[in-house]
Amino acid sequence: MKTATQKIIDLLKDADSYYSPDEIARLLGIDRHMVIKALDHINFAIRRKGMRLEILPQRCKKCGYVFEPSTHVASKCPRCHSQWLEPPRFRIRVMKKH
Repeated sequence: MKTATQKIIDLLKDADSYYSPDEIARLLGIDRHMVIKALDHINFAIRRKGMRLEILPQRCKKCGYVFEPSTHVASKCPRCHSQWLEPPRFRIRVMKKH
């Protein structure tokens, strides 16, 4: 039986689109907080396997502020303090070997 982390890796590996933590949780039937915690671990663990976690950063829908790409999910905008945020999105790419 696969772990939650392995299920997330399988979903995100060479995905055509990016997925938010909420979408991943819904698709796999696991808790959103577990997804966020697993993404942080995945970000480091897959590098030695020749893969990379691609991150579309979080963005404020009110003022347009773009956060640094991160597995951390902020609750409000540091510029305008709005909670109306576009979530970060993730996918995994297999790096080409030279």
